[in-house]
Amino acid sequence: MAVVLPVTLTAAAAAAVINIWLGIRVGQMRVKHKVSIGDDAGGPLTARMRAQLNFVENTAFVLVLVAAIELAGRGNPWLSWVVAIYMLGRLAHAFGMDGGSLGKGRSIGIMITMLTQLGLSVVAVLIVLGVM
Repeated sequence: MAVVLPVTLTAAAAAAVINIWLGIRVGQMRVKHKVSIGDDAGGPLTARMRAQLNFVENTAFVLVLVAAIELAGRGNPWLSWVVAIYMLGRLAHAFGMDGGSLGKGRSIGIMITMLTQLGLSVVAVLIVLGVM
C-alpha cells in the first residue's frame, strides 16, 4: 500500500513535535516566572508564547500549500527540502525569540518563513495556470 502524501505527513508530524517542544518551553517559563494564566507583560514568557503562536499561525498555511502541491503531483523531490528548511527556520526563530547570542535566529526564521510561503504560493498559482 502506497503512502498518500508522504511529504505532508512527515511535515505535519515534524510540526506537531515542534509545537509540543514550543509548548514545553512556554510551560518552563510559566513555572520560572510563576505565571499560571496570561503573560508577563512583554517579558520572556510573552516572547516564548509569541514564538509558539507565530509557529502555529504560519505553519498552517505551509502545510496546506504543501498538501495541495503534493496532491497535484508537482512536489518531488524539492518539496521535502523546502519543508526541512522551513522547519529548521522555525527552530531558529524559536531560539531567536529568547534573545541573547541566538537573537539573529528570529530574523533568519522569519525570512525563511516568508520566503517559504511566498515560494509555495507562487508554485501553487503556476500549477493552477498549467505552467508547472
